Amino acid sequence: MSQPQPVTESESDVPTPVTPASTYRLQLRPEFPFGAAEAAVPYIASLGASHLHLSPVLEAVPGSAHGYDVTDHSRVRAELGGEPGLRALARAARAHGLGLVLDIVPNHMAVPTPLRLNRPLWEVLRDGPGSPYARWFDIDWEAGGGQVLLPVLAGPVESCELTADGDVLRHGEQEFPLRPGTAGLALPELLAAQWYRPAWWREARTSLNYRRFFTISDLIGVRVEDPEVFTATHAKVLELLRDGVAQGLRIDHVDGLADPEEYLRRLRAAAGDDCWVVVEKILARHERLPPSWPVAGTTGYDALHRVDGVFTDPEGAAELAARYGRSTGLPQWPEASRACAREVLTGDLAAELRALERRSGPELAEAVRELLIAFPVYRPYPGEPELPPQALEQAAAAAGPGPVAGVRELLLRDPAFAARFAQTSAALRAKSLEDRAFYRYAPLLSATEVGGEPGQPAVSAEEFHAYCADQAREWPAAGTVLSTHDTKRSADVRARISALSQAPELMGRPDGADPQLAWVARQTALGLGPVPDAAPRLSEALLKAVREAALRTSWTEPDEDYEAGVAGYVRAPHDLPAELAEAARANLLGMTLLHLAMPGVPEVYQGAETEYRALVDPDNRRPARFPRRELARLDAGAAPQDPAEEKLALTAALLRLRRDRPELFRGYAPVPALGPAAGHLVAFTRAPGLLVAATRLSHRLAASGGWRGTRLPLPPGTWTPVLPPDTGTNSRISYSSSVEAADLLAGRPVGVWLRR
Repeated sequence: MSQPQPVTESESDVPTPVTPASTYRLQLRPEFPFGAAEAAVPYIASLGASHLHLSPVLEAVPGSAHGYDVTDHSRVRAELGGEPGLRALARAARAHGLGLVLDIVPNHMAVPTPLRLNRPLWEVLRDGPGSPYARWFDIDWEAGGGQVLLPVLAGPVESCELTADGDVLRHGEQEFPLRPGTAGLALPELLAAQWYRPAWWREARTSLNYRRFFTISDLIGVRVEDPEVFTATHAKVLELLRDGVAQGLRIDHVDGLADPEEYLRRLRAAAGDDCWVVVEKILARHERLPPSWPVAGTTGYDALHRVDGVFTDPEGAAELAARYGRSTGLPQWPEASRACAREVLTGDLAAELRALERRSGPELAEAVRELLIAFPVYRPYPGEPELPPQALEQAAAAAGPGPVAGVRELLLRDPAFAARFAQTSAALRAKSLEDRAFYRYAPLLSATEVGGEPGQPAVSAEEFHAYCADQAREWPAAGTVLSTHDTKRSADVRARISALSQAPELMGRPDGADPQLAWVARQTALGLGPVPDAAPRLSEALLKAVREAALRTSWTEPDEDYEAGVAGYVRAPHDLPAELAEAARANLLGMTLLHLAMPGVPEVYQGAETEYRALVDPDNRRPARFPRRELARLDAGAAPQDPAEEKLALTAALLRLRRDRPELFRGYAPVPALGPAAGHLVAFTRAPGLLVAATRLSHRLAASGGWRGTRLPLPPGTWTPVLPPDTGTNSRISYSSSVEAADLLAGRPVGVWLRR
């Protein structure tokens, strides 16, 4: 694989981009702009990554810490250094052999303060449905009586001071455009004459008449399916691709679009076949990405679930679920997830549900609701002839077979209804599972991760191998991740928590008046461990957890007395019990190895090349610490001193192999172990010149007597370790036949070998 060449001054004769060997994600923000990213380039290149993956770079709400609240698609964000800063970063990256991958947000834009920062929306609010920008947004003018509901006020409109000032309407620091010809009217007539209605933010739940991102009313949906809107919102990104500034794209929340495949085909035609494109798409465990999509694959939450799951003990997870039920009195996963779906659909998404009911008619309203609740994946796609049988059966049991059949027929003959049903389904799954049920159902918090299945968190070695073989065959260039800006807990926190599945008795019975919160608090504290600022970080994460769970308090209906007591559940930071510390180390290194060696393009989240313990955002979006000094010491020949340095050495070794010897990472073949502890070893070959092996469920392994003669039959050839073992004097020992697992790993839970 050829390495990218330095960007020329004209940036017009760049070489054909290549699929990344790996990506390194950087979270840009005003405190970490393009210049700071440029300063990190030499280190990231030395680590072995082939591409930098940047969080959104287009103009966003001032001060935004993430950039997904885009206000202007035509400009690179000034707070980050503007387009000159981005192009300078690209030149520096290319000079060090790195390409760039951009994160783009086609689904929504911000409803910002000040509102005029979003010029298309400002003009729609001023000129109404006759504005040339009206086609940009999913607005149901009829449902709003000819006005767009703007849920931006702190209280009822009667209690808010609104004043006209020239050609704008003011409320505190907010200002809204006045419809031409209405200035000078008395306030009641003035408000009635506008193309919008300023309203109390609480009205959004039931009366909102524009599509939004999930339940976030200050992110308005964009109709990117319109060719003119697509052209306008993608011109700058496509220019950056043409100029060689970037070589790949991550598509945020593709399920929010009316027709994801149509969008991706239009994007592929505009971006060219050489652009690496992955989609943020959350797949259920049994679901597969539509093979007709012209992309490299997903961003990798499906891989995250398999890697996490293979290090989770099924018996211990079941025991924790039983203990959790007895301790809290809360239902098990199937009932809990359904209850959350019903709550969210009829509460937080009531406006979206009403929009569907208006389109379907009252006779089908109940069937629409029950189908959405029963739907087992994020959404259907246009043109699909059938809905999942289990969803049809469950909905028919509640609403009747006739109405359900009527909804199915409506989905097939009405593309507009089908698109809105699909978009609502995606929002419902995200909000009811990721943002409610995953916080409410907490027997094993490592299983409540994006794309996970808390009711069945464990993944057998056979299932892991089957997934990897399928990926190698169907989606070899898809993304894989373990930690992201959206994960509720970083991989290293999950590695520590999942060790509890091997010793559920160590969970104990957490103390506290709220047993659900006590359970969450104990596992969160064990996962985070004794790190800097642990207490305030735990307090913030627990407060978010109880609000998302919505059992005793919520974001919209906070119980101040209850929330005041949340901090009392934060105990002094403490580490894992000694008997689980080694299991956590084995999990940490095993997850790292499988992620970096399995099929796909692995992404390392900023700072996660070493031990990285982070909780839900904003904790996981804190400025990164790059372990430059530690990497230099390891490169000079020093031995790793702790699990953090072991992880760093392992990460650098695999990333450099991926970059320098890409031929090693083709194909996939499991290597089954033989013997009494065979189930504790996950091994496979790539190419097949690369062999990796990882210990799984190491605490159970030790309790059962260790490897006890378990052997790994090596594929033909002579295999030499990439990393020296912890013990023994000969770090270059080679193997050419069946070998005992204890000898092969030699004191380390993982190993990597090359065929000589």
